[in-house]
Amino acid sequence: MADKPSSGEILGIPYNFERPSLGRLLSSYWQPGKGMLVEKPFGIGYTLNLANWRSWVVLAVAGGLYYQQTQSAAAGGDGDGGLDGEADDGPVEVIVDDD
Repeated sequence: MADKPSSGEILGIPYNFERPSLGRLLSSYWQPGKGMLVEKPFGIGYTLNLANWRSWVVLAVAGGLYYQQTQSAAAGGDGDGGLDGEADDGPVEVIVDDD
């Protein structure tokens, strides 16, 4: 029986299940000549190339959104965007006009 390949591509998505070495891990996240996304050193798909400035923008935006979400959760806000900042959980009356 033939051995199954431990790396390759399926439907254009790369995979690699070879045992990762420290050098391969470090070199896969820092590839100056490549684009923003590069193949993962282990697993399926792509990861960010930290040698590309666009990756740092993505990380900064994600970090800012995470910080904003944790701050609003700590303040007790539910993020509904209300004017007074308080949630009204009371009943709502809906009037339907059949005319």
